[in-house]
Amino acid sequence: MVVGDLDPEVVYMVATSEENMWLLLAADWKRRAVIIGPGLISSHNLPRWGTNSRTSPKTSPKTSIIFEIPVVDLGSTDRASTVEKIRAASENLGLFQVVNHRIPVTVMDEMLQGVRRFHKQDVEVKKQFYTRDLSRIVVYNSNFNLHSSPAANWRDTFFSFMAPSPPPPEELPEVCRDIQIEYSNQVMKLGGLLFRLISEALGLNNNHLGDLDFDKGLSIAGYCYPACPQPDLTMGTTKHTDGGFLTVLLQDEIGGLQILHQNQWIDVPPIPGALVINIGDLLQILSNDKLRSMEHRVVASEKGPRVSVACFFGTSLAPSKKVLGPLPELVSDENPPRYRETTFHEYGQYSFSKALDGVPRLLHWRI
Repeated sequence: MVVGDLDPEVVYMVATSEENMWLLLAADWKRRAVIIGPGLISSHNLPRWGTNSRTSPKTSPKTSIIFEIPVVDLGSTDRASTVEKIRAASENLGLFQVVNHRIPVTVMDEMLQGVRRFHKQDVEVKKQFYTRDLSRIVVYNSNFNLHSSPAANWRDTFFSFMAPSPPPPEELPEVCRDIQIEYSNQVMKLGGLLFRLISEALGLNNNHLGDLDFDKGLSIAGYCYPACPQPDLTMGTTKHTDGGFLTVLLQDEIGGLQILHQNQWIDVPPIPGALVINIGDLLQILSNDKLRSMEHRVVASEKGPRVSVACFFGTSLAPSKKVLGPLPELVSDENPPRYRETTFHEYGQYSFSKALDGVPRLLHWRI
């Protein structure tokens, strides 16, 4: 039910043990709708936005240790050193930042501005993109897995598949259409380079991963994390790993990204002109655990809105019988496969349906 006599700008709803779908839908569409449990209606303070024992600050403190995130200079002429830095970071941390990646800073800045323009639009304009149907050209919602995740996140998202079949330009949001296409094209070029370097880091021919078309599928997500009045009661994005091969992340100056390393949360501070690269679950499977898909999260903040752009190299929901599994070149009698084989389609369906519940999706495929 909707509860009145509280903050007039917030829709407070009581979620019972049998939550009605309309409550979830209302919370999904109303940016400031809040689902709360019985007995929490007496305060004007913001209730927990769906936190639970896995994601609440009590079990996941928002503190971090000082740790130097590896920075790889892609403009270096010492290729062997570059490959070694990527290998070490991908095996030990699962994440690194890159500079001199040949994507102009002007393009990066305009992409962030494009995300801001989209999310600043009037609700009536954005509403035309609102959907949970991932087959749509543009998917806009709050919490893509609200109906399956135990905890909601303080975040709005618009999402599009950009490759291998680019969408008709006229179907993309007008306020960010041109830069979305330009930035995606630039990231595709960067991805080709990264996959070649990672192939070498795995001891393979530098075209190995590219020849398997693992650098051909790209989706883009434009995130907006509104300023949160009580950031200690929620998360921008709860702990998870990325389901694809590789993620290229563009952060604004506010930051908030943290990775879990040796049971400690580590800040990934924004570096002007740099991009964050993190290993996804599929590369951990392909490498038979040689590379690491790291757990990460985004903390909520009183500052904002924070915006970021994530480009995911991975599968799509289109039916495909192409098989995924540990690469034959990386398994042996002494190092047998640690994951069962699956198809692109099966993996994509499971990955997109998986809630951010703190349970690694890799467990589903592990032998």
